[in-house]
Amino acid sequence: VTDEEITLTRSSQGEMLANVFVYISKGLEDKKFEPPAEPVVIEQRGCWFGPRVQGIMVGQTLKVINADPLTHNIHPLPQINRDWNQSQAPGDPPLTRRFSQPEVMIRIKCNIHRWMHAWVGSVAHPYYAVSSSDGSFRLEQVPPGSYTIEAWHETLGRQQMQVTLAPAGKSEINFGFSGE
Repeated sequence: VTDEEITLTRSSQGEMLANVFVYISKGLEDKKFEPPAEPVVIEQRGCWFGPRVQGIMVGQTLKVINADPLTHNIHPLPQINRDWNQSQAPGDPPLTRRFSQPEVMIRIKCNIHRWMHAWVGSVAHPYYAVSSSDGSFRLEQVPPGSYTIEAWHETLGRQQMQVTLAPAGKSEINFGFSGE
């Protein structure tokens, strides 16, 4: 079993960068994975979607909760998956949907409150993470092999790196984002 630990930095200032979606983009094409039974949750609270960036496996349930005392709208804007758009009044039951294809990233907006948006990365495997406030995250139990790791940030773009993982141990990769 290999643990891959990755630190993300914004190289122009040396600051750690949160809310970066990192995933294996190549190297798992011949493998199949069952989506987890537990849903990924987006909560509308204080007129914000939370969390702002997250991942989901293809076929896994996305559960949207309105915790505010006013109506919201959830409107994913996929390029590959099916578009949907639904209002959710206070007290309504959670909305549930699934993405049927891999797609990184899917922007989600509220048509009522234009400042509300979030991002979801839909992947066909469990090897993805979102960087924390200190810029770090872990991809755990990645099988040995050669992979392309991609890092996505909503304003700083995408980066890719190649990595070869041995059968045991840890490996560290640093992505350096610059500009704004």
